[in-house]
Amino acid sequence: MSLFRKIFGSSISASDEEKEKENSSFLPDATSMSIDEQFIYNFKKNGGKFLYCENLVEVKEQFENILEENDWYESNVLCYEPKLFNILDENKLTYEKSPNPKFLFSNCENLIAEEGSILFCSKQIKQHKPNELPINIVVFATTSQILSIKSDGLSAIKKKYEGDIPTNITAIKYFEKAKEEDFTQYGSSAKNLYLLLLEDL
Repeated sequence: MSLFRKIFGSSISASDEEKEKENSSFLPDATSMSIDEQFIYNFKKNGGKFLYCENLVEVKEQFENILEENDWYESNVLCYEPKLFNILDENKLTYEKSPNPKFLFSNCENLIAEEGSILFCSKQIKQHKPNELPINIVVFATTSQILSIKSDGLSAIKKKYEGDIPTNITAIKYFEKAKEEDFTQYGSSAKNLYLLLLEDL
């Protein structure tokens, strides 16, 4: 889906960015956006860092760029998913019972377009509450995981784990501290979150 590359991958000039801000009051019309566009718009508005990848080679390259940008080489990482261990091994990162992890590396259940949030369950984060997770999070997800609303995500979890529904289902929505006091963020802990989004449709 080179649509993502066209919309979000190109650099925006300062003047275009100003125009975009001026028109932003007209932009969040959910009826005129696909759910993919709606998710990316809301996710970025929440402060998330979005990296679109066309294949697994790009996923690994972008992951290495994140490590380099934050100087996370040879760090301890929190990761509960064996499918992701090979990426950590390739980058010589410690993830087994590592104390004081620099970041969480995880998959997720779904990406929720309506609010630009990421839905997790105990399969990815065990019994940790969001405020118990590292402040830095790197999520690897696919475009097929984007759903319209949170209830669709909960239905997908119920169907996927039929007979063994996971516990601790939670959505993380805020990816930067509010610049002003915002009562909607009360009780939430903002995360520095990178999303590696692999095209699989």
